[in-house]
Amino acid sequence: MAYALTFYVIAAFTLASAAVVTFSRNILHSAFALLFTLLGVAAIYVLLSNDFMAVVQLLLYVGGILVLILFAVMLTNRIEDAGHSNLPYRRAGPILLFVGAFAALATAVVGTAWKGSLAATDVFEPATARIGNSLLGPYLLPFEVVSVLLLLGLIGAVAVARKESRTENE
Repeated sequence: MAYALTFYVIAAFTLASAAVVTFSRNILHSAFALLFTLLGVAAIYVLLSNDFMAVVQLLLYVGGILVLILFAVMLTNRIEDAGHSNLPYRRAGPILLFVGAFAALATAVVGTAWKGSLAATDVFEPATARIGNSLLGPYLLPFEVVSVLLLLGLIGAVAVARKESRTENE
């Protein structure tokens, strides 16, 4: 019961901060609300015992993309003079999407609670062990092929950049 209550509290927090992202007229408030939305998603991954996805969420989205968005907002001159992108006639779509998603989730929660599946909780194991075993087991060849292709792409990008810098200097 405590697990389900914790999930609902985190889900409500995540949805509320996502609503602030959608409906805020201030872009800085939207960016910081996006921080809390992404942290809420990471917390849901932790509750689902998917530690790998939680760390990826924190590193890539919170640590990378959100910081890039905040730098872009902070370095933009006269951002408060810009026109508002969240006009009132554009709010009907997100509201309908939110109501539809809420109705679908409520139906799913009521259906699972009716069957009694929320009472039983399974013991989860870390996802990183399964991912590591898969990458070093049956998916070893595709993993190595992708790594060689990425290496060749990186070498090609360096060669093209170096070639362009030589022609500019000459």
